[in-house]
Amino acid sequence: MNGMDEVTIEFPVHFTRGTAGRKEVNVGVEPAAPAVERDRVPRISRLMALAIRFEELVRLGEVESHADLARLGQITRARISQIMDLLCLAPDIQEELLFLPRVERERDAVSEHELRTVCAVSDWREQRRRWRELAGAARGPQN
Repeated sequence: MNGMDEVTIEFPVHFTRGTAGRKEVNVGVEPAAPAVERDRVPRISRLMALAIRFEELVRLGEVESHADLARLGQITRARISQIMDLLCLAPDIQEELLFLPRVERERDAVSEHELRTVCAVSDWREQRRRWRELAGAARGPQN
């Protein structure tokens, strides 16, 4: 031996998302993912209700701006904008989002990410067309 023996130390690590979405290294075994709650209100329905409530808070002067909402909620202004974009949807689409059926599978039928393609259009007729496509795809093939 030359006095420079190799030593290997192994221990479990896992990665999580930290502040501003940065990856963080954590020592130890990754905790088991929490079981997805079934028979719950869809996430997009909760976000739609939140957008309506946020707008009401601004309108009533309880908060001054969307930036204040972001600061109070400890989220980015960009995230507030994404949530508030739901208010640009046609009123009938907003109503449908609020009254979507409860989630019975692990995954919501319509995701916020998918809905952004509908929000991106200002024409309500085109929004409705895109929404019908998205909602139809979420329901799956009809027998």
